[in-house]
This record gives sequence, structure tokens and C-alpha cells, in this order.
Amino acid sequence: MSLPVFVHPGPFEGTVTLAGPEGRHAVTVKRIQPGEQIMLVDGRGTHATVTVTATRGREELTGEVEEVGVDTQPRPAVTVVQALPKADRSELAVDLATQAGADEIVPWQAERCVAKWVGPKAAKGVAKWEAAALAAAKQSRRTRIPTVREPVTTAQLAELIAGRPALVLHEESATPLREIDLDVDELVLIVGPEGGIGPEELAKLTDAGARAVKLGPEVLRTASASMVALSAIGVLTGRW
Repeated sequence: MSLPVFVHPGPFEGTVTLAGPEGRHAVTVKRIQPGEQIMLVDGRGTHATVTVTATRGREELTGEVEEVGVDTQPRPAVTVVQALPKADRSELAVDLATQAGADEIVPWQAERCVAKWVGPKAAKGVAKWEAAALAAAKQSRRTRIPTVREPVTTAQLAELIAGRPALVLHEESATPLREIDLDVDELVLIVGPEGGIGPEELAKLTDAGARAVKLGPEVLRTASASMVALSAIGVLTGRW
């Protein structure tokens, strides 16, 4: 059975202390005891196996580092651009994308999005997505936590993908994902809203260099599309 994972900024050598929210989660929620082993990750690929030697209060433990490793960056690195789902599916989309290995997540205010991140809602939305990505990364034992970027409009997204390999998931595309050359260092994966990407908006993205692809015979919900696409990319490349 894999070890429970907690986030620690590092470095990992000698005796380490886990405190704050992560320490509280370990000591109070998970009830980690001296003698047990845990895994600490810095969120950037470095991880350490630690034997717990003591706990103090409700939110602090110390332990001895037994082993340190570094996971290489998967190739291609995948940035998921996720159109804003409805509120009840918003964090689910991030959770599933993180479980499937997204390296970066960009919220997209697409034209057909029902949800609108305006003013203070944008900062609140990003914070919720960051929390969802952190929780999902720990649950799936990831050593790299995906970065959640600031939301973008379609015009900003077109600038973001200029000169970069980018795929738009689109049910009307005649090109299946399996026919795309994925031998690249990075890839932008664009997931549209529940109502689909409108023709004018799709044209803006393809004019910027994105390529429309069909993921499969079924039409997926926006919250699950990135997970399915990342899984397909995983088996079609060296990511898996």
C-alpha cells in the first residue's frame, strides 16, 4: 500500500518537521503515529520517504528522512485549458484533470460558459481550483502539483497558444486524436464548455494554430473530457 502524502517545501535531509495545515492533516485527521512512514513531496517532483519519530500537539510532527527521489517531468508536458463549468462541476473538472496528470490548468471564460468569473469571483475561483488540485494530487500520490493560472478570455487564449502545439476537443472534428503527432515537448489541451465551442470561437483558436480533434464516439461532459483525453495521451506517448 502506498504511503500517505503530505506537501513540504523541502529540503529533504536529516530531520524534517511537518507543521501548519499539512501537519494538522497528518496528526489530527490521519492520526499518524511515531514509527509510521509517510511521503513528503515538494510539488515540483522531489519526494522523500520519512519515518515519523514524534508528534507534538495537534499539528506538528518530526521524522527522519530515509530516502529521497526526483520524478522527471512527463513528456509532453500538458497544459489543460478548461472552460469554466457550472459551479457544481467546477472543482470536479480540476480534480479529474489532476488525477490524470495535468501539469498546468488554465481557467477559460469561453463565450458559452454559464459560469462567469468577474471581479472578486476570479480570485475566489482560482483559490478553489488550487485547493482542488492540491487535494487531488495528494490523493493520487503525485509528486508534482499542477499550477492553476489566472483565467483567460478567448482572445488571451489565442495569444497563449500562438506558436505552441495545441489541440481543441471538438465533437464535429473529422481528425481522431490517435492520428495526431504527439512527439512534442509540450501540448496545450483545450476543453470547451457544456454547450460546445461556437464556430466563431473555434475559428479564432484554429487561426492561432490550434487543431481540432475528436476524442471518441461519445460526447463527454466538460468536467470529464480532460481526464479522458489525458488518459489517451498517456498511452499514446511516453507519459505512461
